[in-house]
Amino acid sequence: MRLALSLGYLSNRNTPADRLALAREADRLGLSAVWVAEAYGSDAATLLAWIGAQTERIDVGSAIFQIPARTPTMTAMTAATLDLLTGGRFRLGLGVSGPQVSEGWYGVPFAKPLARTREYLEVIAKALGRETVEYAGEHHTLPVPDGPGKPLKLMLHPHRERIPTYLAAIGPKNLELAGELTDGLLAVFWAPEFADEQLASIRAGRERGGRADEPFDVVPSVPLVIGDDLEKAAEPVRPYAALYVGGMGSREKNFYNALATRMGYGDAAREVQDLYLSRRQRDAAAAVPLEFIDRTSLLGPVDRVADRMREFAASGVTTLSLAIHANTLEESVNQLRLAAEAYEKSGTA
Repeated sequence: MRLALSLGYLSNRNTPADRLALAREADRLGLSAVWVAEAYGSDAATLLAWIGAQTERIDVGSAIFQIPARTPTMTAMTAATLDLLTGGRFRLGLGVSGPQVSEGWYGVPFAKPLARTREYLEVIAKALGRETVEYAGEHHTLPVPDGPGKPLKLMLHPHRERIPTYLAAIGPKNLELAGELTDGLLAVFWAPEFADEQLASIRAGRERGGRADEPFDVVPSVPLVIGDDLEKAAEPVRPYAALYVGGMGSREKNFYNALATRMGYGDAAREVQDLYLSRRQRDAAAAVPLEFIDRTSLLGPVDRVADRMREFAASGVTTLSLAIHANTLEESVNQLRLAAEAYEKSGTA
């Protein structure tokens, strides 16, 4: 199991300089990748280019590029460019986002997300394979019929013949799609005790795609707070968990809430959602069960975190991506160094 760093997106709680400094420390420590997100603020591609230009060994990955934000051929162009600029250090992570962002920010209907994702991945594979792109799907048609356009081929030669692709997936069908068409999974709220169900869906997809013997990278983004007191360590993670379980999406369609329910936290998930949607965010955070946070995070002293790393590795995780919950750059760097110490103690390298 390798270590990686999840930087998320820029916010008013972190500066670009702080994000870069943490990425460079991860590079110095020998972490395998740094992942950058986007929502409806900072975009991932620009930040990845900036970080990639100022690091040396560490891979840079999108976690995620939002599918409704770009046409598939634009995504292929961006991936090829980033891979060339970084000397083959780019990883392409994709996801459909959610209905509120897709329709509210991008003006793209969220209906049939699985079918749209399949088509999107198939067009990208053609483009990055430098095929002349022709595609006739329900959601993507290239070129436009009966128009002046003609089939085109990517002009740029990527650094590598194959850029690794990842899919952010939560539900069983989307997990199967990740297994069938991509090289890895970008996961959230990964609990080692619950991993068998998710891995079974991935294996079904690998078998359907004829890729059962190929390697597959399981990459959960895992909150990290190293400290002596377990309950105190969980506190910074509570707002994050409440946001996703309670407020990410509508009451009728929240994938994270559904995941927490499948994990056995249905009553708590409903309470957190009720509180969050009533704009009682602090109460929602307090209502997230400590057990749920602990099962899906790395909390406590270094030795306990090392033990938990062993559990994540045993559950099938191949890249453990650390989402550091700290208030300052100094604290974040210290947390990252302690995590590297725990990783060495875990013996999971």
